Amino acid sequence: MHEAKLHDGSTIEVEVHGSGPAVLLPVNPRPVEGPRADEMRKWGVDPALGRSLIDGLRDAFRVVAFDYEGHVLSTPKPDTLTPAAIAGDLLAVADAAGAGRFAYYGYSWLALSGLQLAIRTDRLSALVMGGFPPIGGPYAEMLSVTVATHELAKAAPDTATPGTPDAAAPDAPSAPATGEEPDSYDWSSAEVTVSEPQTRQFVTLYQALRGFDDLAVQERVRCPRLCFAGSADEIVYGERWGDVRVDIAGPIVSRRAELESLGWDVRVLDGLDHTQAMQAAQVLPILRPWLVSRVDGG
Repeated sequence: MHEAKLHDGSTIEVEVHGSGPAVLLPVNPRPVEGPRADEMRKWGVDPALGRSLIDGLRDAFRVVAFDYEGHVLSTPKPDTLTPAAIAGDLLAVADAAGAGRFAYYGYSWLALSGLQLAIRTDRLSALVMGGFPPIGGPYAEMLSVTVATHELAKAAPDTATPGTPDAAAPDAPSAPATGEEPDSYDWSSAEVTVSEPQTRQFVTLYQALRGFDDLAVQERVRCPRLCFAGSADEIVYGERWGDVRVDIAGPIVSRRAELESLGWDVRVLDGLDHTQAMQAAQVLPILRPWLVSRVDGG
């Protein structure tokens, strides 16, 4: 077990598994158990997602696993979670694990964090972005969602408690433990289960990304790169979130040729939504062979 010191002085545990080229995975290496695990399975989420990804890569790579999302939820950084700070945190994790050069895979907001890392360092051997487009990213839409969620959290400070974030917006309502079936649940009535500091840190992140030109920075990404998403990855938030539509798949599908001309390998998972496309059974058949083919020594 290793420990990395992050930009705000807090520390995060870092696990290292296997041997070979280093791959940073910002995932929870410890499977969720008990009733919460049962609820996650019902909503199509693997309670051992992080462990499954680690186990699928550790025979060929030195996997550096750390629960960054869990850390920022348990130790919020309401005023400092900026793109530069996140990139610094990821480099601190690599340093703690003794990884001079490393590949990085992130999903959703952790994917956009990988892009921010890639334009700030020459240490990346490969970059994989899942569930967030490298160009045409919905930064303005995510700012709207996070601001709305922050306002809801401020309005209910006595009832907001730490929860499992939505896969697309870390500060949005979580999958509820109601006993209802996913297809019948009324998401417009979902309660915000994250606190004011938890939500404010993502407002800070997306405010810092206001006006970010992801196309203009592509020439600064110099390592092999892969992006993927489910073809049905589109999230429409309800009236309380301003009826915002967050389109993840659209830019990847419609601008695929442009992405490929910019050096990206592109995969689209037919019919899958945001949650489905992040599960290990879908990710590993893409991630592992690509890393093996692109990373020296893989």
